[in-house]
Amino acid sequence: MHTSLPDFQMPNDEQVHLAAEGFRLLADPTRIKILWALLQGESSVACLADLVGAAPTAVSQHLAKLRLAGLVRGRREGTFVYYSAADVHVQALLAEALFHADHTDRDLPDHPRGDLLPHTRPTAHPAS
Repeated sequence: MHTSLPDFQMPNDEQVHLAAEGFRLLADPTRIKILWALLQGESSVACLADLVGAAPTAVSQHLAKLRLAGLVRGRREGTFVYYSAADVHVQALLAEALFHADHTDRDLPDHPRGDLLPHTRPTAHPAS
């Protein structure tokens, strides 16, 4: 069946491994919040800790793991490190995951097949 598709190619083993590792590291609510905050602009550990409601040491540990996976970058300025999302791929990945969650949460229908353009931002809902 798939052999009849002219452009079908399976990703190579390294691509699959790296993607799975990225998803594994994103399987934590605090890390998703950290990344979402970083998609709005660079931030320090202390600011991120306030935003996500976690201790600075915990945020620092999460950032170290996200950095090893290539999902965030750090920029040193004096004694401070300012973090940001690594690239637009991280933004697209997280935005689509959150849009999928929003559709699931609100039981929204799927998009028509031709409407697969990336979203810009999930709809915010007040906490229930």
